[in-house]
Amino acid sequence: MDVFFGLLPTLAGVGLLMVGVTIVLRGSGIARPFMPARAVLRGALQLAAISLVLSGIISDPLWVGVGLLVMFLAAVWTVTRRLHGGRRTLGAVVAAMALGITLTLLIVFTTGAIEFSPRYVLSIGGIVIGNAMSIATLAGRRFSDAVAEHWDEVEGWLALGATPRQSTAELARRAVGFAMIPSTDQTRTTGLVTLPGAFVGAIFGGASPMEAGRFQIVVLAGILCAGALAAFALIRLVAPVSRKPALPAE
Repeated sequence: MDVFFGLLPTLAGVGLLMVGVTIVLRGSGIARPFMPARAVLRGALQLAAISLVLSGIISDPLWVGVGLLVMFLAAVWTVTRRLHGGRRTLGAVVAAMALGITLTLLIVFTTGAIEFSPRYVLSIGGIVIGNAMSIATLAGRRFSDAVAEHWDEVEGWLALGATPRQSTAELARRAVGFAMIPSTDQTRTTGLVTLPGAFVGAIFGGASPMEAGRFQIVVLAGILCAGALAAFALIRLVAPVSRKPALPAE
């Protein structure tokens, strides 16, 4: 009962924030104005579940690996669904995400930038997976939209004898660059505009500001590396296009 009453301020604050978001979106005539509120509710339930699970597995390497695998599969499914892709897209997403995430974590832990222990592998791995998912989604959607919008140009290149990859090369480059903008801006403005979650969480956990800053810059660099690799590999795999793609739904 005490736990419930302790959560009341949190529930009230989050509830009012979501009411505000819903009123703004509905008043503006935005489609599906309740989606952010549903997303927060779903996120809260998932965080509650994962909190209970993590309390029992955070020091067990085997279960940490299982947890990361579940996160990876959920991320792959999310990206593939957002891109409205079939088996070819699913395979491309798996390969691209695996490349970016695996190489990034290998660099982080083999260099000793972050201590190699189950709790750090889980925390850094989760952050990297989530951000690589977002960047890959942005790149894939941007590329599909660009190809559909500029199909006349792509078709013209194909008619002139260009290969499917050559005909979309410039659109592919732009898609990867576009997808990297949010994470790059977040890194560039860290400490000036925002205090990132890893930094704040490390301080709340008792780390010194210097130690928290060191942890955060490794996280930010890891996000950029994993995101760039995942976006580049994904677009590289899906770029050979020989027919106009359907624009993905929201």
